[in-house]
Amino acid sequence: MSDIKSEIDSDIEQNYSINSNADPKNMHELTIYVQNLLQNVQDKFQSMSDQIISRIDDMGNRIDDLEKSIADLMTQAGVEGPEK
Repeated sequence: MSDIKSEIDSDIEQNYSINSNADPKNMHELTIYVQNLLQNVQDKFQSMSDQIISRIDDMGNRIDDLEKSIADLMTQAGVEGPEK
């Protein structure tokens, strides 16, 4: 979790600094600048979203494996499982 926070902090410093070299000079440049900032935010959000979904899928698979292992152990011990 701290890795994600560090990455976000680093991105903020790099892309959203007030002292950025991409200081817009007119409305067209400002529009492009803002669009680029929004695209960067959207890309980062999508990347983080994909990472979260992947981790949730992995957790679901681990829980399924754990449930199967518990059911196998209960069967080996001769204990009846919960009714579904």
